[in-house]
Order: sequence, then C-alpha cells, then structure tokens
Amino acid sequence: MQGKRRRLVRVGLTGGIAAGKSTVAARMAADGADVIDYDFLAHILQEPCSPVIAPIAEAFGDDVLDARGGIDRKALADRVFGADAPKGALETLNGIMHPNVYELARNRERSILSRGACHVVVHDIPLLGEVMETIPFVFDVVVCVVAPEDERVRRLVATRGMTPEQARVRVEEQGSDAARLRYADVVIDAAQPIEQMFDYVDNLVETWFDEE
Repeated sequence: MQGKRRRLVRVGLTGGIAAGKSTVAARMAADGADVIDYDFLAHILQEPCSPVIAPIAEAFGDDVLDARGGIDRKALADRVFGADAPKGALETLNGIMHPNVYELARNRERSILSRGACHVVVHDIPLLGEVMETIPFVFDVVVCVVAPEDERVRRLVATRGMTPEQARVRVEEQGSDAARLRYADVVIDAAQPIEQMFDYVDNLVETWFDEE
C-alpha cells in the first residue's frame, strides 16, 4: 500500500544579495511552491503603525522615519551600513526585526496549511546561515544559491545604481557563503545558464511534491 503524502515539505532557501535567490524563488513559485519572502515581510513591518517602528526610532533616531511615520529605508540603511554606522548596528536592527518577521512567517505558513492538501513551503531567507540556530522553524531541506562575488557586485551596480564600492560593502555585510553553505543540503549555481538552472529547480520542486 502506498504511503500517505506529506502535508508539508518545508524548504529553507538562502543566498547572498544579488546571488540569484529571488530568481530561484520565483521559479519555485511558478512550479507550485508557496514562497514566504522574508524581505517582503520586513518591508511590511517597516510601514506605519508596525510594532517595530518605535524601537527602531529609539535605536537609530527619529530621522530614520519618513513623513508617514514608517521607516525611511535609505536613511536606515545609511545608519546601519554607512561609513559612520556604530559598531553592532546591524545586530541591533536584527534583534528588533527578526522576532517580528518570524511571527509573520508563522502566520503565513498557518494560512497556507489551512487550505488543506499537500504543500511545499519555501522560506526565502537571505541570512538563514546566520540565524539557523535561533529561527523557530525546522527545515526538511536547505537550498543555497551561490554566485561569484564579482558577479554579484556587477549585478548590484547594474540593477540598483550602486557604486562598485557600495556594492562590495553590501555583499560583505551579508556574510560569507561559507556560513550559508554550512547548512545547505542543495547548492544551486546561479552563474550557470538560466535555462539549465530552471531545469534543475523544476526537478527539485517536483521531487518535493512527490515525497511521501
């Protein structure tokens, strides 16, 4: 007798900035997976009336707020990543944001599972390697998307208007691939031809849906 298909396959998807993770996540979604985008959740939390507004303003100053009372992301980035950023600024911001992001992710996953049937739920988390020991989820598989640092810098310059120096700082601030690869079950090379990468992703997602 065939086994019963699993109700949930939970996937952790990670990769450094401009490595190609968002492209992989979009393909997984096109293949039928439910993707929880942690960057998007963080943006929601930076809107007016969010529970993180007051502690962020207290930590970094009222001038990181915009005219609506939300977070001015550029001003906050300057405070956290700029040349004059205080030591530990990123850790302070993460300490405020992460618990609230996790709560939104937990609620989103509950909503997905409430629809019944079987689901592949992909948690798209840029800094998964850095938070693996504290994140309140257990993943069935962890996927890491990688690309050479010089290629990531080139992409940031081309798509986000950064200078090469600014782009390299952002890449370095997100930690090394070694921290991400330490937990990876699957590694996707995003420097390969995109059609080849998509074929690989398609096969992965199909395998997850077929798990019993």
